[in-house]
Amino acid sequence: MEIYSDSHTSQSQLTNTPTPVNHQVASNTSRVSPWLTPLAYCLGQNLVLPLFFGHIHITGQENIPKKGPIILAPTHRSRWDSLLLPYATGRCVTGRDMRFMTTNTECQGIQGWFVLRMGGFPVDIQRPAIATLRHAVELMAEGEMLVIYPEGGIYRDYKVHTLKPGIARLALSAESIHPGLEVKIIPIAINYSQPYPNWGTDVNLHIGEPIQVTDYMNGSLKKGAKRLTADLTNKLQQLSHQESEISSRNFAEMSNS
Repeated sequence: MEIYSDSHTSQSQLTNTPTPVNHQVASNTSRVSPWLTPLAYCLGQNLVLPLFFGHIHITGQENIPKKGPIILAPTHRSRWDSLLLPYATGRCVTGRDMRFMTTNTECQGIQGWFVLRMGGFPVDIQRPAIATLRHAVELMAEGEMLVIYPEGGIYRDYKVHTLKPGIARLALSAESIHPGLEVKIIPIAINYSQPYPNWGTDVNLHIGEPIQVTDYMNGSLKKGAKRLTADLTNKLQQLSHQESEISSRNFAEMSNS
Protein backbone atom coordinates (compact mmCIF):
# COMPACT_ATOMS: atom_id res chain seq x y z
CA MET A 1 0.00 0.00 0.00
CA GLU A 2 1.58 3.28 -1.08
CA ILE A 3 0.94 6.29 1.11
CA TYR A 4 0.83 9.77 -0.41
CA SER A 5 3.26 12.08 1.35
CA ASP A 6 3.50 15.37 -0.48
CA SER A 7 1.29 18.43 -0.79
CA HIS A 8 1.66 21.61 -2.82
CA THR A 9 -1.38 23.08 -1.07
CA SER A 10 -1.16 26.10 1.18
CA GLN A 11 -2.97 26.54 4.47
CA SER A 12 -5.28 29.14 2.91
CA GLN A 13 -6.38 26.59 0.34
CA LEU A 14 -7.35 24.20 3.14
CA THR A 15 -9.49 26.80 4.86
CA ASN A 16 -10.83 28.91 1.99
CA THR A 17 -12.53 28.27 -1.32
CA PRO A 18 -10.04 26.25 -3.36
CA THR A 19 -8.63 27.08 -6.73
CA PRO A 20 -9.55 24.68 -9.54
CA VAL A 21 -8.24 21.25 -8.55
CA ASN A 22 -9.27 17.67 -8.97
CA HIS A 23 -12.37 16.76 -6.97
CA GLN A 24 -13.02 13.40 -8.61
CA VAL A 25 -11.52 11.49 -5.70
CA ALA A 26 -13.85 11.33 -2.73
CA SER A 27 -11.80 11.48 0.45
CA ASN A 28 -14.60 11.16 2.96
CA THR A 29 -15.61 7.62 2.03
CA SER A 30 -13.00 5.92 4.21
CA ARG A 31 -13.98 4.24 7.42
CA VAL A 32 -12.83 1.61 9.86
CA SER A 33 -15.10 -1.40 9.49
CA PRO A 34 -16.28 -2.67 12.90
CA TRP A 35 -16.07 -6.30 11.73
CA LEU A 36 -13.42 -6.40 8.98
CA THR A 37 -10.76 -4.45 10.86
CA PRO A 38 -10.73 -6.65 14.00
CA LEU A 39 -10.72 -9.76 11.82
CA ALA A 40 -7.83 -8.49 9.68
CA TYR A 41 -5.84 -7.45 12.75
CA CYS A 42 -6.38 -10.86 14.32
CA LEU A 43 -5.32 -12.77 11.20
CA GLY A 44 -2.32 -10.55 10.61
CA GLN A 45 -1.18 -10.53 14.24
CA ASN A 46 -1.53 -14.23 14.88
CA LEU A 47 -1.20 -15.93 11.50
CA VAL A 48 0.05 -14.08 8.41
CA LEU A 49 2.98 -12.06 9.77
CA PRO A 50 4.33 -14.63 12.27
CA LEU A 51 4.23 -17.35 9.61
CA PHE A 52 5.78 -15.25 6.84
CA PHE A 53 8.59 -13.55 8.75
CA GLY A 54 11.37 -15.32 10.58
CA HIS A 55 11.67 -12.81 13.41
CA ILE A 56 9.92 -9.49 14.06
CA HIS A 57 11.82 -7.25 16.48
CA ILE A 58 10.10 -4.05 17.69
CA THR A 59 11.51 -1.36 19.98
CA GLY A 60 10.08 1.95 21.21
CA GLN A 61 6.40 1.03 21.40
CA GLU A 62 6.21 3.10 24.58
CA ASN A 63 6.71 6.19 22.38
CA ILE A 64 3.27 5.80 20.74
CA PRO A 65 0.67 8.00 22.51
CA LYS A 66 -2.56 6.16 23.27
CA LYS A 67 -4.66 9.25 22.59
CA GLY A 68 -4.44 12.51 20.70
CA PRO A 69 -3.60 13.20 17.02
CA ILE A 70 -0.41 11.61 15.77
CA ILE A 71 1.22 11.08 12.40
CA LEU A 72 3.33 7.97 11.97
CA ALA A 73 6.25 8.79 9.66
CA PRO A 74 8.03 5.54 8.76
CA THR A 75 10.78 4.83 6.28
CA HIS A 76 9.38 2.85 3.34
CA ARG A 77 11.19 -0.35 2.41
CA SER A 78 8.48 -2.76 1.22
CA ARG A 79 4.74 -3.13 0.71
CA TRP A 80 4.85 -5.24 3.86
CA ASP A 81 5.44 -1.99 5.80
CA SER A 82 1.73 -1.19 5.79
CA LEU A 83 0.93 -4.56 7.38
CA LEU A 84 3.74 -4.41 9.92
CA LEU A 85 2.80 -0.92 11.15
CA PRO A 86 -0.60 -2.01 12.54
CA TYR A 87 1.17 -5.05 14.02
CA ALA A 88 3.65 -2.79 15.83
CA THR A 89 1.48 0.21 16.69
CA GLY A 90 -2.18 -0.69 16.08
CA ARG A 91 -5.12 -1.68 18.26
CA CYS A 92 -3.40 -4.66 19.89
CA VAL A 93 -0.65 -2.34 21.16
CA THR A 94 -2.26 1.07 21.64
CA GLY A 95 -5.97 0.33 21.30
CA ARG A 96 -6.01 2.58 18.23
CA ASP A 97 -6.89 2.01 14.58
CA MET A 98 -4.88 3.59 11.79
CA ARG A 99 -5.79 5.89 8.90
CA PHE A 100 -3.81 5.66 5.66
CA MET A 101 -3.57 8.28 2.91
CA THR A 102 -3.28 6.10 -0.22
CA THR A 103 -2.98 6.64 -3.95
CA ASN A 104 -6.35 6.69 -5.72
CA THR A 105 -5.38 3.75 -7.96
CA GLU A 106 -5.14 1.52 -4.89
CA CYS A 107 -8.71 2.34 -3.91
CA GLN A 108 -10.20 0.57 -6.91
CA GLY A 109 -11.53 -2.95 -7.36
CA ILE A 110 -11.30 -5.63 -4.65
CA GLN A 111 -8.16 -4.10 -3.15
CA GLY A 112 -9.91 -0.73 -2.92
CA TRP A 113 -12.89 -2.32 -1.18
CA PHE A 114 -10.58 -3.53 1.59
CA VAL A 115 -8.48 -0.34 1.73
CA LEU A 116 -11.49 1.92 2.18
CA ARG A 117 -12.79 -0.25 5.03
CA MET A 118 -9.44 -0.50 6.77
CA GLY A 119 -9.01 3.23 7.32
CA GLY A 120 -7.56 4.17 3.93
CA PHE A 121 -8.65 7.17 1.88
CA PRO A 122 -7.51 8.06 -1.64
CA VAL A 123 -5.58 10.97 -3.08
CA ASP A 124 -4.64 11.85 -6.65
CA ILE A 125 -0.86 12.34 -6.42
CA GLN A 126 -0.69 14.54 -9.52
CA ARG A 127 -3.65 16.75 -8.57
CA PRO A 128 -4.62 16.26 -4.92
CA ALA A 129 -8.17 17.29 -4.16
CA ILE A 130 -8.55 19.94 -1.48
CA ALA A 131 -11.26 17.74 0.07
CA THR A 132 -8.69 14.98 0.61
CA LEU A 133 -6.27 17.26 2.43
CA ARG A 134 -9.08 18.73 4.50
CA HIS A 135 -10.11 15.21 5.41
CA ALA A 136 -6.60 14.51 6.70
CA VAL A 137 -6.75 17.66 8.83
CA GLU A 138 -10.19 16.62 10.12
CA LEU A 139 -8.85 13.21 11.12
CA MET A 140 -6.14 14.88 13.16
CA ALA A 141 -8.71 17.20 14.72
CA GLU A 142 -10.61 14.06 15.77
CA GLY A 143 -7.49 12.67 17.45
CA GLU A 144 -6.82 9.91 14.91
CA MET A 145 -3.55 8.13 14.08
CA LEU A 146 -2.56 8.90 10.49
CA VAL A 147 0.17 7.13 8.48
CA ILE A 148 2.21 9.05 5.90
CA TYR A 149 5.43 7.75 4.34
CA PRO A 150 7.55 10.93 4.14
CA GLU A 151 10.01 9.56 1.55
CA GLY A 152 7.12 9.21 -0.89
CA GLY A 153 8.10 5.82 -2.28
CA ILE A 154 9.77 2.48 -1.57
CA TYR A 155 13.58 2.52 -1.29
CA ARG A 156 15.48 -0.72 -0.73
CA ASP A 157 19.03 0.64 -0.25
CA TYR A 158 18.71 1.15 3.52
CA LYS A 159 19.26 4.91 3.19
CA VAL A 160 16.88 7.69 4.26
CA HIS A 161 15.99 9.58 1.09
CA THR A 162 14.92 13.21 0.74
CA LEU A 163 11.64 13.72 2.57
CA LYS A 164 8.65 15.32 0.88
CA PRO A 165 7.48 18.55 2.58
CA GLY A 166 3.82 17.56 2.58
CA ILE A 167 3.80 15.83 5.97
CA ALA A 168 5.22 18.91 7.74
CA ARG A 169 2.89 21.31 5.93
CA LEU A 170 -0.12 19.18 6.74
CA ALA A 171 0.76 18.89 10.43
CA LEU A 172 1.45 22.62 10.77
CA SER A 173 -1.74 23.50 8.92
CA ALA A 174 -3.74 21.30 11.30
CA GLU A 175 -2.18 23.06 14.29
CA SER A 176 -2.87 26.46 12.76
CA ILE A 177 -6.49 25.67 11.89
CA HIS A 178 -7.11 23.99 15.25
CA PRO A 179 -4.96 25.77 17.88
CA GLY A 180 -4.00 23.57 20.82
CA LEU A 181 -4.40 20.35 18.84
CA GLU A 182 -0.96 19.08 19.97
CA VAL A 183 -0.16 17.02 16.86
CA LYS A 184 2.84 14.73 17.26
CA ILE A 185 4.91 13.09 14.53
CA ILE A 186 6.43 9.68 15.32
CA PRO A 187 9.52 8.71 13.26
CA ILE A 188 9.82 4.98 12.60
CA ALA A 189 12.71 3.11 10.99
CA ILE A 190 11.91 -0.19 9.27
CA ASN A 191 14.65 -2.58 8.21
CA TYR A 192 14.52 -6.03 6.60
CA SER A 193 17.30 -8.60 6.50
CA GLN A 194 17.05 -8.57 2.70
CA PRO A 195 15.91 -5.91 0.20
CA TYR A 196 12.99 -7.98 -1.14
CA PRO A 197 11.34 -9.72 1.81
CA ASN A 198 10.32 -13.32 1.29
CA TRP A 199 9.43 -16.22 3.55
CA GLY A 200 11.67 -16.31 6.61
CA THR A 201 12.93 -12.73 6.29
CA ASP A 202 13.71 -10.97 9.57
CA VAL A 203 12.48 -7.43 10.21
CA ASN A 204 13.21 -4.73 12.78
CA LEU A 205 11.03 -1.71 13.58
CA HIS A 206 12.50 1.05 15.74
CA ILE A 207 9.97 3.64 16.94
CA GLY A 208 11.40 7.03 17.91
CA GLU A 209 10.28 9.66 20.37
CA PRO A 210 7.47 12.03 19.31
CA ILE A 211 8.23 15.32 17.57
CA GLN A 212 5.96 18.07 18.94
CA VAL A 213 4.60 20.06 15.98
CA THR A 214 3.84 23.17 18.07
CA ASP A 215 7.59 23.67 18.48
CA TYR A 216 7.67 24.72 14.83
CA MET A 217 4.78 27.18 14.85
CA ASN A 218 6.92 30.31 15.29
CA GLY A 219 7.41 32.25 12.08
CA SER A 220 5.99 31.43 8.66
CA LEU A 221 4.44 28.11 7.73
CA LYS A 222 7.08 27.65 5.02
CA LYS A 223 10.02 28.13 7.40
CA GLY A 224 8.40 25.99 10.08
CA ALA A 225 7.80 23.18 7.57
CA LYS A 226 11.41 23.38 6.42
CA ARG A 227 12.75 23.08 9.98
CA LEU A 228 10.32 20.29 10.83
CA THR A 229 11.25 18.34 7.70
CA ALA A 230 14.95 18.74 8.49
CA ASP A 231 14.50 17.53 12.07
CA LEU A 232 12.36 14.59 10.96
CA THR A 233 15.07 13.66 8.46
CA ASN A 234 17.70 13.70 11.21
CA LYS A 235 15.51 11.59 13.51
CA LEU A 236 14.92 8.99 10.80
CA GLN A 237 18.62 8.88 9.94
CA GLN A 238 19.53 8.34 13.61
CA LEU A 239 16.90 5.63 14.00
CA SER A 240 17.95 3.95 10.77
CA HIS A 241 21.57 3.91 11.92
CA GLN A 242 20.54 2.43 15.27
CA GLU A 243 18.27 0.02 13.44
CA SER A 244 21.10 -1.14 11.20
CA GLU A 245 23.29 -1.81 14.23
CA ILE A 246 20.48 -3.66 16.00
CA SER A 247 19.69 -5.63 12.85
CA SER A 248 23.31 -6.65 12.32
CA ARG A 249 23.63 -7.75 15.93
CA ASN A 250 20.31 -9.61 16.01
CA PHE A 251 20.81 -11.29 12.65
CA ALA A 252 24.35 -12.34 13.63
CA GLU A 253 23.08 -13.81 16.89
CA MET A 254 20.35 -15.73 15.08
CA SER A 255 22.84 -17.02 12.50
CA ASN A 256 25.11 -18.32 15.24
CA SER A 257 22.30 -19.94 17.24
